[in-house]
Amino acid sequence: MTVALLTEFFFVCSVINGCLLALWVALMMFAPDLVYRTQYKWFPIARESFSEVMYRFLGLFKLLFLLFNLVPWIALKIIGV
Repeated sequence: MTVALLTEFFFVCSVINGCLLALWVALMMFAPDLVYRTQYKWFPIARESFSEVMYRFLGLFKLLFLLFNLVPWIALKIIGV
């Protein structure tokens, strides 16, 4: 496994997870009621609790995205020079 292959892998992972994060944020900003209604069918919780849970999950996903996708890609770009 080469540095170039790992760099490409982490770049693709970063793009995919970055798009998922952007989609999730956009849905929570522009269609929160739609997201709540679809999730309420599976997990009946109060609206306030749902908003808090989604906010916490977005924060966790963002931290994991940075830690496990973006930082390794940046590090590999630096050492691959």
